[in-house]
Amino acid sequence: MTGFGDRILGLGLLVLAVAYGWAAQQWPEPFGGAEGVGPETFPTILSVVLVAGSLYLMIKPDPDARWPLGKSALELLVSVLVLVVYALLLEPLGFVIATTLAVGTLSWRMGAAPKRAFLTGLGSAVVVFVLFNYGLSLSLPAGLLEVH
Repeated sequence: MTGFGDRILGLGLLVLAVAYGWAAQQWPEPFGGAEGVGPETFPTILSVVLVAGSLYLMIKPDPDARWPLGKSALELLVSVLVLVVYALLLEPLGFVIATTLAVGTLSWRMGAAPKRAFLTGLGSAVVVFVLFNYGLSLSLPAGLLEVH
């Protein structure tokens, strides 16, 4: 049964993508009418990418796929934990701080030097924050950095 694990993962991701995409479409229409780019835009794009990736896994699975064991499995669990903590801290800490910590930690776990990993996380967070808040007028949570 080569590729069976990839097909199971693909099916699970497909269900997640459809649920996520549906939830993204539940945002109420803003006062004054619909906009070309609204709060549902980014989650919708993510769900489309996730649908494409999950379909690829189901249609063309890796014939030599083996579930990771030992250190690789632990690294994957740490990555999932970092993403869960990121989702929980996004609102209270704010996008820039939470993203810096998440991207920095994941980059460091992938082999980058800690200083370089967290500087990459900070740079990425600031660029995306500025792009979304000022370029697209889609507010991301400022959290602890909010100016009153």
